[in-house]
Amino acid sequence: MFTTDTQVRVRYAETDQMGVVYHSNYFPYFESARAESIRQLGFTYADMEKMGVIMPVVDVHCRYLRPAKYDDLLTIKTMLKELPAHHKIEFHHEVFNEENELLAIGKIILYFMEAKTMKKTTMPGQLLAKLQFYFS
Repeated sequence: MFTTDTQVRVRYAETDQMGVVYHSNYFPYFESARAESIRQLGFTYADMEKMGVIMPVVDVHCRYLRPAKYDDLLTIKTMLKELPAHHKIEFHHEVFNEENELLAIGKIILYFMEAKTMKKTTMPGQLLAKLQFYFS
């Protein structure tokens, strides 16, 4: 399993009238954490795009357990629980506050697609080579 942690501080603009993080703002947190997890492998979304591969989001889920509030320092744990074998990659996220309380659980599914044809493809070989270490 491949796991990374990314920290994000809640900005005032991300909260609602009740003073908690508005529900849709968790998805940009997940996106930042996904990008950072790939970066920790020495790879970026831009690298994939240069190879002609894009990764559109096709499914998102979030379960909210406890509120995050303005100025909280959140830790987003990002996990790949299995090595992608085909065109899809599934990221799992857990959001914790500074007291290590679990606030939210998310799952995001993306497809690897050829940018020119918009057809499904497999993970770029260079990224696969970096991830295989965590699943052997």
